[in-house]
Amino acid sequence: MGLIKEFKEFAVRGNLVDTAVAFVMGVSFGKIVTSFVDGMVMPLVGMLTGGVDFNDKKWVLQDAAAAVKDAAGAIVTPEVTEVSVKYGAFITNLIDFVIVAFAVFMVIKALNKIKQEAPPAAPATPPGPTEAEKLLAEIRDSLKKVD
Repeated sequence: MGLIKEFKEFAVRGNLVDTAVAFVMGVSFGKIVTSFVDGMVMPLVGMLTGGVDFNDKKWVLQDAAAAVKDAAGAIVTPEVTEVSVKYGAFITNLIDFVIVAFAVFMVIKALNKIKQEAPPAAPATPPGPTEAEKLLAEIRDSLKKVD
């Protein structure tokens, strides 16, 4: 039973819950940015570059070849898939990354500004002497007068 209790304390600890929430929000934000880039930014970039669809841009290193069969239907030469470097998808993902990185930078900058603007807490005034301390001070003062 101790293991379950220890795990429960670990799971509801503030840092872990905050991290989980941040992870879920980050994934959701990433999807929003991807949608924004794919649906709005890249069509505009494509229009500015003459109607180019960057997701289709690639350098073909080896063309695909269909399988060659003989008259009996046996495969003489197996099918070869295309080998290519898909730089258009890389450019799209790079734009995604730049937007996410800029958004995270702005959030961190705002948090740092909030931390800097928070005035330091005024030191608490020490509490005055308690009734017992006041009474002891009176007794001390009285004893000093007697001497």
